[in-house]
Formats: sequence, structure tokens, C-alpha cells
Amino acid sequence: MSTRLDLTQDVGALTALIVDVESVSGHEKALADAVEEALRTLPHLTVDRDGDSIVARTGLGREERVVIAGHLDTVPLAGNLPSRVEGDLLYGCGTSDMKAGVAVALKLAAALQAPSRDVTYVFYDCEEIEAERNGLLRLSRSHPDWLAGDFAVLMEPTDGMIEGGCQGTLRAQIITRGKRSHSARSWFGVNAVHAAQPVLEILNAYEARLPIVDGLEYHEGLNAVAITGGVAGNVIPDECVVTVNYRFAPDLSLEDAQAHVSEVFGGFEVRFTDGAPAARPGLNHPVAAAFVDAVGGEPRAKLGWTDVSLFSSLGVPAVNYGPGDPNLAHQQGEFVSLEKIADCERGMLDWLT
Repeated sequence: MSTRLDLTQDVGALTALIVDVESVSGHEKALADAVEEALRTLPHLTVDRDGDSIVARTGLGREERVVIAGHLDTVPLAGNLPSRVEGDLLYGCGTSDMKAGVAVALKLAAALQAPSRDVTYVFYDCEEIEAERNGLLRLSRSHPDWLAGDFAVLMEPTDGMIEGGCQGTLRAQIITRGKRSHSARSWFGVNAVHAAQPVLEILNAYEARLPIVDGLEYHEGLNAVAITGGVAGNVIPDECVVTVNYRFAPDLSLEDAQAHVSEVFGGFEVRFTDGAPAARPGLNHPVAAAFVDAVGGEPRAKLGWTDVSLFSSLGVPAVNYGPGDPNLAHQQGEFVSLEKIADCERGMLDWLT
């Protein structure tokens, strides 16, 4: 049975309804259908769909256009549906990351028939899995005009704080090689796992940068996230792979970050396997300044990667702002404060009216 979203109800109740529509990555159709149906009842919006991504836009001819975006998908369930309310807290999969933000955006779409700026609302699929399946990336390739704007707000969980830009991320394999032999005659071989010890020593001694970028402090990190090696219980291994993850500040390009990792592990074989660029805060843009004034609080750096990076690559300055707590994202006991959702809705309304 399909779910119908009543966009006139309280934003907390709407969040609970959205949470109860299961939408694990790759299975967002039911929620996307409900979002599309609700938005198509609003005559002041033009609604388009690509796969399980929905884009709705005002066309008032305002001097500025802002984009408000949020992903519909969640990580896999962990026995945390249906949702439940305990006091001020709403529990359930996706409550914090980021269906509370989706509910706020839907409420804005319904309430703001004549906002002070033209608004594009983007609800997209497959954010929580591999980048190539990301619905926002797909839209940027197939319909870049749908994402055009002067400024964007990605409603990722930030605990009601403005988080500027985002860190970049890359993964690399640091490879040591040896020579196989029987473990009973190990002196005939060279142990590649033992040869990885200097790699771990480099990581243990590494001092992360704390750069200030556009007035916000970022905290980088270079860490081992996996180590593999070994052939059999009686064989000296001839290869060991230490996978490292580098989270870098937005004063570095992806190429800069790769060069840094290559330098840190000079003398070792380094193979890059994945990477996504950082995004500068963009808070010096006039539209961003107006957003900060309306929402209030002291902006801080986003210590992680988000789709703000994609907007930045399109030339659209963007920030993260949502009611969820990022520290609760993906947890079995994930929850969101109903008061924070209402506060977020009020802040966004203040900005856009």
C-alpha cells in the first residue's frame, strides 16, 4: 500500500511518517513516489523526476536561486523500524541521517508559495553507497540545469549548526612485496607482512594538520583502515597491502592530497583506489552571509565528506545544515530531537521569507 504524505501536518509527525517508509539505498522507489505525489499537488512548483530523484522548482523570476537538497536513502535497517517517540526524541532508521532534513525541506516546499528567493528542492537516491550510484551525481550529468543556483543548503545532520564546506577523502593502498617460501624454511623467503612495519610506524608518527580555511578550522586525518596479507598457514607471504584513508582540508585539491600521500610513503609502492575532492566553506558569498544571519550560531567546519563537494564542483557555494546529530548517523539507536526539527524549520523559513 502506498504512503501519502500530508505536508500540512507538524514537521515532527511528517518526519515520523517518512522514516516509516523504508528506503534503504537502492530501494527508494516507495518514498520517491510519495514525495513526487505530494509535490505535484503544489501548483507553485514545477516537478521533474529522474529515476528515484525528484526535483521541484519555483519560477518567480527572483534575482537569486537557492538549492535545498537531501537524500532519501538510509543505511540498512538494524531492527530500528517502525519509528517511536520517547519524550522529545524520535527514534528510527534515518531519523538523524537525514529524513528529518527531508521533512523540513518538504514543509518549506509546501509553505513557501512566494519565497524571497527562487528555490529548487532536490530529493535524491543512493547517497549512502558507492559514489557512482549517487543520484545527485547522476542529476549533475544528465540534468545539470536542474541543480543551477547561487547557493545550496545540503540538509545533512549538523545538530542545527551551519557546517561550512567539507573535507575531501581518498583511499590508497601501500604495498610491500616479498618472496614466498615454506614457513619451515622462512630464511629462503622475504616476509611482506613484516615489511609493512615501517608503514605502520609512519602512520603512528603522523601529525595531522589543523588548517584554517575561510575562517574555519579543519582537522585532517591519515589512518590505516585495513590490512591484508598472507597466502596460507605454512607460506611466507609475498605481498601485504595496508589501505589508508586520508581526510584532507579544502585548501588542498584531490591532486594535492594524492601528492602528499605519495610523499609521506616515499619509497613504497602506492596505489590510489578512490577519491573525492573537498569543498571550501563559501561563507563569504552574500547569499551565504544572509543565511548565516537568519539561522544564527557560529559556523564550523564539516569534518567529513558530503555532497557539498559536488555543488562546489558545479560552481555553487554550499553549506551543510540539518536538525540531525551527525554523531548518531548509522547507529542502531539513531534518533533526532523533535525540537531541533522545529527549530530548523523556523530558521529556514526566516531565511526564505
